[in-house]
Amino acid sequence: MHVDHERGAPAAEEITFDDFLRVDIRIGTIVDAEPFPEARKPAFKLKIDFGPAIGVKKSSAQILDRYALEELAGRQVAAVVNFPPRQIGKFMSEVLTLGFADEEGAVILFAPDQGVPNGSRLF
Repeated sequence: MHVDHERGAPAAEEITFDDFLRVDIRIGTIVDAEPFPEARKPAFKLKIDFGPAIGVKKSSAQILDRYALEELAGRQVAAVVNFPPRQIGKFMSEVLTLGFADEEGAVILFAPDQGVPNGSRLF
């Protein structure tokens, strides 16, 4: 599957509301971030707390262009929590952290503009 990060890309094909509900997007708080030097593209390893129902999950995020490692802990992010785990090198990514491309194509993390409880679901 090719993901187009261009702002001018047309909308994806139409889906139903039930299709949308199958994608479980939750808010979590980054509790730990580490370098991921062995990744093919520069990335960080994140541990994200999604609250008691889901727990702490791991994710790889290619966000080095706009974020310093030390500023990530405590930041809330949105992630898809119901994709199957994905092996990235020697690291198993359990959730897909969400972001948008800025003018230069760097990833900007997707998060609420006010704090919400970890595990809150997007609707």
